[in-house]
Amino acid sequence: MGNLLSSWRRQLIGTFSNNATEIPQWELELAKGDDAGHFDPESAVWAVHSSMTPIIAGIRALLLQALHPGAMAGVHDFSDYKNDPLGRLAGTIRWIFTVTYGDTHAAKSGSDWVLRLHERVHGTYEDAAGVERPYSANDPEIARWVHLAFTDAFLSSHQRFGGPIPGGPDAYVDEWAVAGELMRIDNPPRSEAELRAQMAAYDGELRNSDYVREAVGFLRRPPLPRSQLMGYRVLFAGAVASLEPKHRELLGLQEPRIGPFRIPMRLPVKAVLGIIRLGLGPMGPSERSARERIGRLAARP
Repeated sequence: MGNLLSSWRRQLIGTFSNNATEIPQWELELAKGDDAGHFDPESAVWAVHSSMTPIIAGIRALLLQALHPGAMAGVHDFSDYKNDPLGRLAGTIRWIFTVTYGDTHAAKSGSDWVLRLHERVHGTYEDAAGVERPYSANDPEIARWVHLAFTDAFLSSHQRFGGPIPGGPDAYVDEWAVAGELMRIDNPPRSEAELRAQMAAYDGELRNSDYVREAVGFLRRPPLPRSQLMGYRVLFAGAVASLEPKHRELLGLQEPRIGPFRIPMRLPVKAVLGIIRLGLGPMGPSERSARERIGRLAARP
């Protein structure tokens, strides 16, 4: 039994670290730096990002991002998400956690690195009106949609499946606007109402397509270890249930149901997230490194 649990835990950690056998060096280096960073341990961002809800938020964010045809074209043309899904996941986690837990220099350096990667991501796509348009991953409007989708997914997932947020939803949106600014997005939303308004402005641009159906099919059945598949199905169903009806309809998805009855997903999702927390431990290495750095700086005479 002990061997089975150890194997499950290794596989679980591997899913979030691209099968690394040791703690990635970048997480350890977050202990370095000369300031506390953009957020502190009492912030809304730490409350959300140090919980387990970012796991389900990641699924929701990818579903939302796929609905923008320019963003989806870039993923289809340049991303290797089908052949290397864990590598793509690890890269996204690295950026989010570097901005969350690193000092301000690390947060800027990590964001600049992503911006440089995006410079090669450009081409053309067909918009919702059937007009061919150019796209670039660093295009302000596409980058804004990606930021909005991340912010909405992290906030909404935590509201449904997580605990309290210090300062409430507005505090989270306002604090995480720093991430948008680091990605050179002008006027990122500063409140939940602004977030909803900016997302609604994209309604006419979002659409389904073969690319979207392909991505949804992959997200529905990713190549995970067998020990994780049942839990993932619960998380995927929870992410789908959490979507706004208009986005769920565009994606061609339906709320989980048994016959005519909707399945409440809150308790099943929280149970799966609780099991994952037991497997990963109470604190991740990125947060541990950040606390070490903050403690070192606070101890300075």
